[in-house]
Amino acid sequence: MATATLLSNQDLQRLDIINRLIRKQIDGTQAAELLHLSVRQVKRLKAKVLADGPKAIAHASRNQPGHHRIPSAERELISALLTEHYYDFGPALATEKLLELHNIKRNVKTIRSVLLETNLWTSRRKRSTGSIKHRAWRLRRSNYGELIQFDGSYEHWFEDRNGTGEICLLATVDDATGNITSAKFAAHEGVFPVFGFWQEYLLNTGKPVSIYLDKFSTYKMNQRVAIENHDLKTQFQRAMTELHIEPLFANSPQAKGRVERLFGTLQDRLIKELRLQNISDVKSANEFLKKKFIPNFNKRFAVPPRNPANLHKPLIEKEKDSLNSILSKQTIRTVQNDFTVSFKNQWYQILPNQSVTICKRDEIIVEEHVDNTIHFRLRNKYLNTKPITKRTEYSNRTKQPWVIAAGQTNQTTNHLIDQSMTF
Repeated sequence: MATATLLSNQDLQRLDIINRLIRKQIDGTQAAELLHLSVRQVKRLKAKVLADGPKAIAHASRNQPGHHRIPSAERELISALLTEHYYDFGPALATEKLLELHNIKRNVKTIRSVLLETNLWTSRRKRSTGSIKHRAWRLRRSNYGELIQFDGSYEHWFEDRNGTGEICLLATVDDATGNITSAKFAAHEGVFPVFGFWQEYLLNTGKPVSIYLDKFSTYKMNQRVAIENHDLKTQFQRAMTELHIEPLFANSPQAKGRVERLFGTLQDRLIKELRLQNISDVKSANEFLKKKFIPNFNKRFAVPPRNPANLHKPLIEKEKDSLNSILSKQTIRTVQNDFTVSFKNQWYQILPNQSVTICKRDEIIVEEHVDNTIHFRLRNKYLNTKPITKRTEYSNRTKQPWVIAAGQTNQTTNHLIDQSMTF
């Protein structure tokens, strides 16, 4: 029984044929055909089995140390380093760090075997559970900048050092090359962090042809009223339309698999790199991403595109000048009879001196910029306003003028407006 446990199924089948040969149920030629060996090899194998028993059927080098096995002392050193510093690293990343930080140059397979011996790593086949749904493979886009996949990932990137908790990482990956085109830690995946991310991207890299996104509420309206009315858009959709960038929406995480796999890789590699660099704050992490991690990552993992042309378009001057306005949260408000506007529990007085004619009941656009400033716009002209402490008390005895004409600064208008408000 002990001998049988040393033999594989193939060995047992070969042993059965040799035993048949020994019992003269078949001759040497037939045994050679069944074993796909020469008659001479079969004779030697028969002699070994007769001399040493069933164990002779196994190869003599089985369970023996390999001739190219690394020295025991070095193997113990690698095992100690892996246990102390790289206990949760995969074979590839552990191999890179052993070379980079300890000058130990060994094959990934060697490091994998040490990780398996020390129970620090489990093969993917053993980790995977459940059935895998079949999905069709999609060919990469042809050109750099043709399709940029964008998403955010909430994770304990700093492993809760200094009480950091979960932090959002915004990242874009080029579909044609797999390049990380940009990545940045942000407070959350809301409108303003996303607009700040894309403002920096557009100024540094240019406009991609299209952006591939999920259906998160920042990017797409998912309410029933929005589904029935296709003209309703999110702030992000409105901004992309103004910039002539096409937003595409994935129906499943697998559809935008490139950015999903990127975050899977980053949640392994980036977390460990931040630990090794002892980085625990967003500012330092963003500098590390930009200056070191992203260039090294792209150098290792990016692939050349099928076509060399870069389809990113630089912003024209008009787009640069209006980028703060385009990438802002915009809301409609109505001018009151006393030429005031209410926004977020704050009242603002529209001043007399304007570059555009304003009438009561005009609808103006309130822009909340990424830098937290608020601007009021009417017919593409910004209005002069100032906040007031409380709403104007409308006077029954004094009638307000119905229009503030462009450039109007006469004393009568100023007097009427001043007379009707309390600051």
